Amino acid sequence: MKVDVLTLFPEMFHGVFETSILGKAQTKGIVSLNAINFREFSGNKHNQVDDTPYGGGGGMVLKPEPIFNAVESITGPEDNESLAEPAKKPRIILMCPQGETFTQKKAEELSKEDHLIFICGHYEGYDERIREHLVTDEISTGDYVLTGGELPAMVVIDSVVRLLPGVLGNETSAITDSFSTGLLEYPHYTRPAEFRGHKVPDVLLSGHHINIDTWRRQQSLWRTYTRRPDLLEHVEMTKKEKIWLDQQIRDTEQK
Repeated sequence: MKVDVLTLFPEMFHGVFETSILGKAQTKGIVSLNAINFREFSGNKHNQVDDTPYGGGGGMVLKPEPIFNAVESITGPEDNESLAEPAKKPRIILMCPQGETFTQKKAEELSKEDHLIFICGHYEGYDERIREHLVTDEISTGDYVLTGGELPAMVVIDSVVRLLPGVLGNETSAITDSFSTGLLEYPHYTRPAEFRGHKVPDVLLSGHHINIDTWRRQQSLWRTYTRRPDLLEHVEMTKKEKIWLDQQIRDTEQK
C-alpha cells in the first residue's frame, strides 16, 4: 500500500511513520508512507495556501489550487485511456469534523486499497470545490475540533496499516481486536497465575480450548453490554448466548 499525506507540517509525521508498527511495516516493504508539504504547490511567489472567505467571516480558508496541484503531482494526469490497463485511482480522504465518523469497519474497508491520499487542513476550512470535485471520502475521528487534520490522519493511518497482511506479528491479533467482531475485546491475562492475591480465571489455565473460546465470547458480550450496549444491536447471538447474557443481567440487578 502507498499512503501520501498532504500537510503543512510534514515534520509532525516523521516520528510516527518511522517507529513501532508503522516503522516496521515500511522496513518490510508492506507500506510506503510519505508526508508532503502542499505549500510547495501554491503556485504563487508568496507560497500562500489560504485566503479570506468570500462573503466575509472569520478565519482563513484553504485555497483549491495547492491541494489540486499536490494531488495531481502524485496521481499524474487523470486521462488514462491510452493505457492498456488504467491504474486504479487512489482514495482521496479529507480529514474533516463534518465527515463520517471513523470506525473499525471503515478501517477494514480502506485496508483493501492500494493507494490512500490524506488531506490535512489547518485553518478555518476548505474551499468547497475540494470537497465536491477532488475527494472521495470525508472522515472525522470524533465530535470535537482540533487545530488541524494531522493527528486524526495519524490515527486513521495507524488503524488501517496494522490490518495489512504481515504487519502484525500475530495475524489473529487484528481479528480479535475490539470492534472487529462487533464486540469489545475479552479480558487478557498473562504470567504469573496469581499476583498479589488476584488469580487468573481457572478456565484459562485448563487447556480446554472450547471452554476458553466460550468464556472469551461470553466476556466480550458482557463487557460490551456494560460499556457499549449500543453495539449489541448489530451483533448476532446464539440462543445459548442470549440466555446466558439475560441471566447475567438478572443476577447483576438482584445484587
